[in-house]
Amino acid sequence: MKIRNDIIKVYKDVHIWVGILAGLMLFVAFYAGSITMFEKPLERWATPPSTLSAPVPMARAPDLLVAVLKAHPEAAKNYSVMVQTSPEAPARVIWRVRGDKPRQFTEFGASFDAKGRLQVEQLRKAPVAQLVDTLHQFVGLPFPDAVSRPIMGIIALMYAVALISGVIVLLPTLVKDFFAVRVGRNIKRMWLDVHNALGIVSLPFHLIMAVTCVVFAFHDQIYDIQDKVVYPNGIQWGEEHDAGPAPGAQPLPAPALLEKVEAQLPGFEVYSLGFQQKGSVVEGRVTGLDIRYGTRARTYMSTHLDPYTGEVDAHDLPGHMGGWDTAVNAFFMLHFGSFGGNPVRWMYLLLGLGGAIVFYTGNLLWIESRRKKQRDANLPEQKRSTRVLGSLTIGVSLGCVIGVSATLAATKWLPGLVANVPAWHEGIYYVAFLLAVAWAFLRGAARSAYELLYVGAIVTALIPVGSLAALAGVPGTWNHSSAGVAVDATAFVAAAILWQLARQSRKRAKVGHKDSVWAIEGNSP
Repeated sequence: MKIRNDIIKVYKDVHIWVGILAGLMLFVAFYAGSITMFEKPLERWATPPSTLSAPVPMARAPDLLVAVLKAHPEAAKNYSVMVQTSPEAPARVIWRVRGDKPRQFTEFGASFDAKGRLQVEQLRKAPVAQLVDTLHQFVGLPFPDAVSRPIMGIIALMYAVALISGVIVLLPTLVKDFFAVRVGRNIKRMWLDVHNALGIVSLPFHLIMAVTCVVFAFHDQIYDIQDKVVYPNGIQWGEEHDAGPAPGAQPLPAPALLEKVEAQLPGFEVYSLGFQQKGSVVEGRVTGLDIRYGTRARTYMSTHLDPYTGEVDAHDLPGHMGGWDTAVNAFFMLHFGSFGGNPVRWMYLLLGLGGAIVFYTGNLLWIESRRKKQRDANLPEQKRSTRVLGSLTIGVSLGCVIGVSATLAATKWLPGLVANVPAWHEGIYYVAFLLAVAWAFLRGAARSAYELLYVGAIVTALIPVGSLAALAGVPGTWNHSSAGVAVDATAFVAAAILWQLARQSRKRAKVGHKDSVWAIEGNSP
């Protein structure tokens, strides 16, 4: 395909500068986003064991609920009967109490002890998985939602521009260079081949991420514009008169509701039945998963349930939706990878890590393209801009890796040592991140690259230590079956990969081109 050189140059400049401005934050978003593909197993691995007795059988859930509401009437505002219990949801009855801030709440669980007495415990669901998800959503920024989300939207728009301009730049040589990764002394050529191959192979994935991120960031503004354009006089809401329950009617017991739900939704695996007391009326929801369909949320689907009759309003569930709702559901599903089970999750994890590498290699290309080559016995001094971007690229990218690993490594030790576990997790991440950035500028890109990779490997290898300590009987540590083994094994593999990358990076710094930002001065160790 022929495109004029001047047009290619314009799009190339756009691609380069937009990529540089947005690339490092996108690295954080993609690296953290890859980990969130297994948010539930990570949350299960990280949650301390409950001190409650084993969950009562489902048949005894009504008795437990009566005891809970008698002792804790505030629970009626928002409680759930858990059909499936797990380490992060260890009780048959769980309720939430709102905090002072939006989205802030405390969870409590209840059971009966061996003598039939009510047990209540404040649940300690691990916050570290949510922290990683927040880093993903807010591109690593430590600001409130109202500040971080619009910035994320702007970054996503820049990301889309970089994608489109990059494709246009690559079109003339697409066939020739598509799968060519030329490894040799021409470092710029090699990184360009890697960058292009990863970008083109995963282009549909990146387009989905860019578009969905923009919508997620600006959905409030989009809805406001829609209301003004489509409904200039305001939405004329119709009134649906619901007869409601008969006077004195009581919600059906949870086991009876479960039977009715399963009869109406074959193939739907029920996780929980949720209830809210609103005045004299109880409203219900059923939450679960039908693996035949993708979900709007990452790991579940939910819809309204009439607790008095057991009738399910299925129109919010995939497979029962109308055309528009199905399209919206697909929009979310494609972003979260919430379809196809674990094979798709692993595919999205690899695509996410590949995306992080695309952003990383983009900065390397810019640095290499501006390298002053050695012409005589004297080494040229590289531009300050290349040295700064080199250090920033290493510091931010590896700072994110080290920060996430450090806060995960602390997961099984913090609950027994500190009171405010979420604050400590956040603090550990940002301290590790900032120290890595500072170290990169202090030591320079070449030295800090392999030094921080070694640190990342060591810190990542520390993640399973808490689990190993539990096997040795160390107080305060724990293990949770197969989910724990998968997380710990993945950490060991990641640590080995980081260690090997550190060795290769050190070798490159010592024996590579002496006139490169990535070489130690004089190639001395």
